[in-house]
Amino acid sequence: MRTRNKQGFTLVEIMIVVAIIALLAAIAIPNLLRAKMTSNDSLAKATLRAMSTAAESYGTANNGNYPTSESALTGATPPYLNTAYCANSPIAGYNYSCNFASSGYTVTATPLVIGSTGSTVETITTGGVLTP
Repeated sequence: MRTRNKQGFTLVEIMIVVAIIALLAAIAIPNLLRAKMTSNDSLAKATLRAMSTAAESYGTANNGNYPTSESALTGATPPYLNTAYCANSPIAGYNYSCNFASSGYTVTATPLVIGSTGSTVETITTGGVLTP
């Protein structure tokens, strides 16, 4: 008589594997979300610096007069800025608001949800002064 060799996993073994996967996910997911938020923060600061550089370059080329709108930066030939961040908000978890005048500018990046899409409100003003 032949005996069958039973192969496979028991319910207990499968439950242990599922528990281990759930534990690993519980450890990894918060770290991934924190990394995403940090990435959004860095992108917001880099975007504000790019907008400031564009506005300062515009001011230098126009006898110290800063742009009065974001479209002055994006519509120039060649453009000082390739993307209209304030007009296309939200971008990467941040809303951008621009205040341009011939005497200066203020650009603010505000997270959609503080603590989730970003950690702080960032502002850059005339002269490239970045404040958290």
